[in-house]
Amino acid sequence: MKLRFYLLPCLGSLWLLFGGCSTKKDAFVNRNWHSLNTKYNVLYNGNLAFEEGREQLRQQYRDNYWEILPVERLQVTGDIKLDSEENNPNFVRAEEKATKAIQKHSMDIENVEKNPQTDEAFLLLGKARYFDERYIPALEAFNYILRKFETSNRLNEARIWREKTHLRLGYEELALKNLNNLFKYESLRDQEYADARAVMAQAHINLKALDTATRNLKAAAAYTRKVEEKGRYLFILGQLYNRREHSDSANLAFDQVIALNRKIPRVYLINAHLQKIQNTEITPERQDALLEYLTELEEDRENRPFLDKIYRQLAEFHRKTGSDSLALLNYNRSLRATRETPYLNSLNYGDLAEYYFDRNEYRKAGAYYDSVLLNLAETDRAFRSVRKKRENLDDVIQYEEAVRYSDSVLTLYAMPPEARQRYFQARIDSLRALAQAEAQKKEQQARAGLEGFAQTRGGRENQGKFYFYNITSLGYGKTEFRTRWGERELEDNWRWSSRARILTEADGEPDLAGAQAETPEEGQEFNLDWYLSRVPDDPQVIDSLRNARNFANYQLGLIYKEKFREPMLAASRLERVLESDPEERLVLPSKYNLYKIYQEVGSPLEESMKRDIVQNHPDSRYAALLSNPGIALSALENSPETLYAELFAAYRDQRYLEVITGTEARINQFSGDPVVPKLELLKASAIGRLQGFEPYREALNYIALNYPNSPEGATARTIIDEQIPKLESREFSQATGAPGTGNWKVVFPIKRQKHQNALELKKRLEGSLKDLRYSNTVSLDIYDLEQEFVVVHGFPSMDYARGYVELLKNNRDYRISLDNFVILSTNYKVVQVHKNLEEYRRQLQPPKP
Repeated sequence: MKLRFYLLPCLGSLWLLFGGCSTKKDAFVNRNWHSLNTKYNVLYNGNLAFEEGREQLRQQYRDNYWEILPVERLQVTGDIKLDSEENNPNFVRAEEKATKAIQKHSMDIENVEKNPQTDEAFLLLGKARYFDERYIPALEAFNYILRKFETSNRLNEARIWREKTHLRLGYEELALKNLNNLFKYESLRDQEYADARAVMAQAHINLKALDTATRNLKAAAAYTRKVEEKGRYLFILGQLYNRREHSDSANLAFDQVIALNRKIPRVYLINAHLQKIQNTEITPERQDALLEYLTELEEDRENRPFLDKIYRQLAEFHRKTGSDSLALLNYNRSLRATRETPYLNSLNYGDLAEYYFDRNEYRKAGAYYDSVLLNLAETDRAFRSVRKKRENLDDVIQYEEAVRYSDSVLTLYAMPPEARQRYFQARIDSLRALAQAEAQKKEQQARAGLEGFAQTRGGRENQGKFYFYNITSLGYGKTEFRTRWGERELEDNWRWSSRARILTEADGEPDLAGAQAETPEEGQEFNLDWYLSRVPDDPQVIDSLRNARNFANYQLGLIYKEKFREPMLAASRLERVLESDPEERLVLPSKYNLYKIYQEVGSPLEESMKRDIVQNHPDSRYAALLSNPGIALSALENSPETLYAELFAAYRDQRYLEVITGTEARINQFSGDPVVPKLELLKASAIGRLQGFEPYREALNYIALNYPNSPEGATARTIIDEQIPKLESREFSQATGAPGTGNWKVVFPIKRQKHQNALELKKRLEGSLKDLRYSNTVSLDIYDLEQEFVVVHGFPSMDYARGYVELLKNNRDYRISLDNFVILSTNYKVVQVHKNLEEYRRQLQPPKP
């Protein structure tokens, strides 16, 4: 009896369990069974994984507060992802749980979904794909909800997520159209309304419609119930007002952010403070208050994670108020305090580069520009601008270093022997004092550290041990070695390795630490005779240094005038050239460029410089131009452009020796003119035609190294990288000579001094081809300084070529029996490139029948 009471309930429970598992029966038990399992089992775990993945993205994402923030705090890589790729494991798990809920618990009966949790599963599926940047699959999930679940309470949320997905795919207009329809036809809860307005704001930001974006973002901030979102929206609102140059409205928005205080992430709070400071004009009345404001932010212990931004704002404040030393100090403090913010580093390095550039310290500026590039992505718009500035500095740094070195050596050369000795002795004394102070400091630090170690348990345990087992003694010995010898590699003759020392430049004294200065040899750091012996006394060396300095100053003048638009700096360099007894080739170009600068800045020296050029250089092209301003400089008979055109015509006529000598003369004549790289490239081409492969490669390397920023330098580099490797081989093709095996030529070598004979032969050959109805062509090719070739092109085989030669020899109308050879076109190219005709004739010239 008792068994019956227990058995019947158990059987009933089993019937409910197995009967309720079916997804094909629309019964109360079935619906609730699958709904509960979906919500509290599968989807619960899926939502946990989704939130973990979302939080992980938030932790990894770093906002760029110097640009308008995205409305949604999400890092987007822009990569196209496939389902087969390794994606975020949390989102993969969320997607798997959503898929499992759909596959196992969906109750699609007569095309109607009976499980009220299935739409939640599809929503989770779409969101997981969205955050994993698989937008097309995400869009499919959201569209399925809208198409299938017409009575779902999550329809509006699905619509908003669909439009967010459209934004990621670049369909802003479509997203705006759908959201406007949503506002028109649907009733939204406050949070849904805020989310939709935020999506619209982002769409308008993408479309550069900032005024409309502002209105939508104000509505989103007013209706959202999430305080963190509210703080972000208000901060972006302030940025939008700033971009529209409404600083008062921006500050009101930032005040609202600050008023939220601890309710929002502190990063919004700090950046709102800093944005307010940036929007405040620094006047004498406000200066102290702003400095106190910044100091309070710096001293607040809670702001330690944001000191990099605060230090940067302090640096900008001091730069604007003229305190350069404090500005530099805070820029460097910001760099040391930075926390994985490369963009902030790029801004700091960029400001330091501009500071040193404005003070003509181009080596330091170049180093800081290099650091800027390391902290910017190559796809960043600022990257290209900074790279161009850095490339423009290459020549400036090179020429500034040349001027500094030449000035240093010439100053030392001009000193009386006694003054020179006093100068070097003072340097040696300062170096010795510096070395002693450094050694004492290291010794004190080492002793303090070792004494402290000796008082520890480990130090007491080592007392009385053999030297190499006594940690205290061994550590002291290592310190003494480093103090005396520095850091040395373990190698043979380690004592002979040089120790580089950088001499400190004293104000008003020559700098011996220039780019070309020698480093003292081992044991010579404090030797007065060594330094004195390095000062040149040969007049030819001194003259070459003066010439090098004048040329460098002239180039700097042109660079400052043309590239950097610094007319006064350019004028100072060109005036130095004229004051330093320059070579004749630099005098007139320096005067003319000075005249143009004086004309640009409205200097009273303009007329006197014009008069100087016209009176002292009456036959020059510059005098002709100044006397008749209507003449174009390129139209003058002796203009660089006209002379280049003449040389190029000579190159096309194969007058290569004339081109080489002519370009050398014009390069010296037009030194510093933009035509010089063009002349160098023309000269290199002529050298290659006349002298062969190796001289041609050397000439191209010279152009690539000396004119790297010119189009001709880039062309030379391209030829070196792409064409030179193809021409490098000296090997000849082993042709069989059978018909169809290639293009063959008949070549008649003739001495250059018998050029008239070559012209007559060319004419006779052309006549023979016409008479014999051959379709071949004849050319006159230069080989080298001694020989030229009359070449008949276009024979299909070696036998055809030999037959033509025999015909010329035996036909009484021609009787041409001059020395000749038959060669394959590819081998002819090798002979012309490498000038190895004799090698070809020894190895591969086919024997005559």
